[in-house]
Amino acid sequence: MKTRIISRLALAKSFRGELKKSRYKIWLRAFLFLQFSAMFCFYFFRDIAHGYFTWGWVATLFVLFILVGFLLSLIVPMKADPEIRAVTLSLDRVYLFLIWFLVVMKLILGRIPPFTPEADFIMCAILGIMFGRLGGIGLRVRQLKLHHGFKIVGHHGHAQA
Repeated sequence: MKTRIISRLALAKSFRGELKKSRYKIWLRAFLFLQFSAMFCFYFFRDIAHGYFTWGWVATLFVLFILVGFLLSLIVPMKADPEIRAVTLSLDRVYLFLIWFLVVMKLILGRIPPFTPEADFIMCAILGIMFGRLGGIGLRVRQLKLHHGFKIVGHHGHAQA
């Protein structure tokens, strides 16, 4: 009974402030990535149709910035919490500042027609960074769960060691 209460208190503590369970934050990041992808695809189609950019450049820059995002995932504050048997993540201020800065720059440059290619470059950077960071976080969370013996649910709902 006492361990159950401690577990509940630890769970409540992880939802307070800036700590959140990894599953929640990973799904939130995936949702944000999909939102940005959908929004930016509209701009890519428009700008490519007008000859400002090409799909080849979109793919090349996206892949290059995946590496940057993966490296940024290494500085995400996270820890394994044995009481609630979960990995918790903290707010990464460097990433937050970088993405907001890039979004503002994209909005400014996107309004100036001669700088449309630069705005498209920034969109590729944002998507690549988001995707790479999301993948890197997922790998780090899995590694922490395996290291601490937490159960990992596979794709068919079966628990794995």
